[in-house]
Amino acid sequence: MIPLLHRDTSFPPVKLALTYPNGLLASGADLSPQRLLDAYRRGIFPWFSEGEPILWWSPDPRMVLVPAEFKLSKSLRKTLRNARHEVRFDTAFEQVMRACAAPRAGQSGTWISQEMISAYCELHRWGYAHSVETWLDGELVGGLYGLAIGHMFYGESMFSRRPDASKITLARLCAHLQEQGCEMIDCQMNTAHLSSLGGKEIPRHAFLAHLYAATRHGPMSFARPV
Repeated sequence: MIPLLHRDTSFPPVKLALTYPNGLLASGADLSPQRLLDAYRRGIFPWFSEGEPILWWSPDPRMVLVPAEFKLSKSLRKTLRNARHEVRFDTAFEQVMRACAAPRAGQSGTWISQEMISAYCELHRWGYAHSVETWLDGELVGGLYGLAIGHMFYGESMFSRRPDASKITLARLCAHLQEQGCEMIDCQMNTAHLSSLGGKEIPRHAFLAHLYAATRHGPMSFARPV
């Protein structure tokens, strides 16, 4: 059993998260900006399907990507050097979220519900949630969104409408985060795609130690395009 949270209930310690399913910690509460920011600072994130209660997770191990370790293939390096793509920050946040929520091949639904879109758009207005967008000839062809607290970036989801568009987006984000002094992107769960780009799993205690130090820094800048 996991605890049911109410609006005034604090999160339990992450060490109480279940082993199976990996990281399930609690249910309930709300998606207010205050609740979400508190969750991310503790290494907790919401993940649930529409019609389910809000579920909160803190898996062990944790999937992360060190920006300096992003795997830039020869073909992607050539694309970045020669392409007509333009990468921007925060010019189409809700559009990026809705593109991430769109149906994908082999998937029956999405966890990015209207409730999630509304909650993260509010965090964007608060200055914590950010989008990175790849544009080609005025068309949004790829992007990602996530949260930045201090020198920690929490990746949420990405999409691609053209070959390598999401990889271009992530490569530019990694370059920018290195400039800003960010040493880790939280990727939450392990996927083969993230592993191919340099993502790796680390123990939750190591992730939390880095998280607590990184979130004490002042905010990073997302005020200019890459």
